[in-house]
Amino acid sequence: MSGRRLILGFLVMLAVFTAALIYFQFFAFYQRDQESAMIEAGGRILPARDLDRIDAETSPLKLRACFRTEPALLRDLPVAKAPTPLTPPPWFDCFDVGRLSVDIASGKAQAYELATGEPEGTVTIVAVYPDGRAYLWRQLAEGYAE
Repeated sequence: MSGRRLILGFLVMLAVFTAALIYFQFFAFYQRDQESAMIEAGGRILPARDLDRIDAETSPLKLRACFRTEPALLRDLPVAKAPTPLTPPPWFDCFDVGRLSVDIASGKAQAYELATGEPEGTVTIVAVYPDGRAYLWRQLAEGYAE
């Protein structure tokens, strides 16, 4: 067998493996929900308009949602200690992590803890703007972040 065939075979296998890896990382396990009219977490139900949510059974940290709600409904929730939006897959374009992080840091958006420990080791965070735009995600709780 010549070295050229061996290298070509290796490159074909590498391309197939890379395509499969990208598919499983960004597409395979996500379920998209644009039908619901509410967000439920921690025994609390929030009305949600224009909801676009993704989640997966493979990891609780895959939850992301973009929606509109009434900011006054969130004011009695505890303020999130260290809200850190997690990057969604590239095709879920309503969730802009960079813009959201800057707006939380500058005070344009306020982040609240919607639920703690559901599932264990996570905190469900909702960030809301004064105009009602809201974003939801889960992140690791303090003791689990290390």
